[in-house]
Amino acid sequence: MTNDYVSLYALFLAQAVTVVVAILAVVAGVALLSRRKTRNAGHVAVTEVNRQLEAGGDAIDAVRLPKEAHKALLKQRKAERKARQQQAEAEPCTYLIDFKGDIRASAVETLREEISAILEAARPGDAVLLRLESAGGMVNRYGLAAAQLLRLRDAKLPLTAMVDTVAASGGYLMAAAADRIVASPFALVGSIGVIAQMPNFHRWLQARDIDWEQFTAGQFKRTVTVFGENTEAGRAKLREELEEIHVRFRDFVQERRADLDMEKAATGEAWLGSEALELGLVDELATSDDIIRSACQRGRVLRVSYQRKLSLPERVRVSAQSAWDGFWQARSPLG
Repeated sequence: MTNDYVSLYALFLAQAVTVVVAILAVVAGVALLSRRKTRNAGHVAVTEVNRQLEAGGDAIDAVRLPKEAHKALLKQRKAERKARQQQAEAEPCTYLIDFKGDIRASAVETLREEISAILEAARPGDAVLLRLESAGGMVNRYGLAAAQLLRLRDAKLPLTAMVDTVAASGGYLMAAAADRIVASPFALVGSIGVIAQMPNFHRWLQARDIDWEQFTAGQFKRTVTVFGENTEAGRAKLREELEEIHVRFRDFVQERRADLDMEKAATGEAWLGSEALELGLVDELATSDDIIRSACQRGRVLRVSYQRKLSLPERVRVSAQSAWDGFWQARSPLG
């Protein structure tokens, strides 16, 4: 009786282990396939903005006009679209791209793909519109984003940066790479400055008799620390580094906006669009909708977007990162 029970129990364990191993194998296989699909899932999507705007007007006209009048209007517009498509090869084209920035400028990977696609297709006379929204973030990441935009200028493609809400700090670094900057009247623009901040738990650890040891090679391998005791020499070195970055930031903007008074504009302040226009930080006051609609009246406007389906682990990571970044960026210029 006991032996039978042990045998049955051992058999049950063996079956359970087999099932668990099989499930783990399936999960691992799905995860691997997901990663493979994710790596190959990216593609450039293109939509015609002209048609999207017209579709909105068509919907209103369908209700506003009598049935026969609306039918005649649709016929007229269909003929106009056909004529425009026939002339599209000879007419200049405007490309629309979007950049919504976070602290890490995560959208820079998407921006890279979109600009590469545009450079492959662009012809003389074409132009690019950038709809930009960013309050800034990591210097090296936003420096890379600005460098991506300079690829368009190097290719002689006129670039207009459009700011509806905010282009501050690293966001303005990107805007400065454009030939023209347009902002809405109440957009926040500028913040040509550099900041570094972190908590320090040294006294809290010291009060609990907890030692924090850190080993480095190189005098300034680590200037300030979260857990150790910071020194005046370390603080001074960090300030020196921040000043150097600020100088490079100022020089980058000044090189592209020669008439800008940097003593007034590069104080680290963010300005409303109307004030930014007076200072020379922007060239025109308008919404992105105004600029895009004007471009549609001149010719075809194609929105270019790089799309990639995120795996479940990536979606979790992005959500967690967004929450963390939001915690550190929770202050507003308005207080």
